Amino acid sequence: MTTEKKYSEMTEHELRGEIANLREKARKAEQLGILNEFAVYQRKMLMAEAFLIDPATIEIGEIYRIEGDEGMFFQVDYLKGRFAWGHRLGGNLAKEALPISMLKPVKTGK
Repeated sequence: MTTEKKYSEMTEHELRGEIANLREKARKAEQLGILNEFAVYQRKMLMAEAFLIDPATIEIGEIYRIEGDEGMFFQVDYLKGRFAWGHRLGGNLAKEALPISMLKPVKTGK
């Protein structure tokens, strides 16, 4: 029986290997038309990628683009672990959490 490490316990090299493995599994699931499995692997990739990002690079009050949701912007209210809590702009302002790997700077040069 193998025990899986938590993403927080993995080295950068292990995380990159896990992301590559998940990417391959997602590709196979998509080819087989198993969309729910594909979505699970995509979300796992986002979480693993969040552990490659320093949370200190995410600024409170700043607006970010949401990767995978073109044209949508997210304003960060606070961080908790590897999640940014805040709200989407132009929406109903409902509070939600996104993995920090989904946030891309609006400003160029960052």
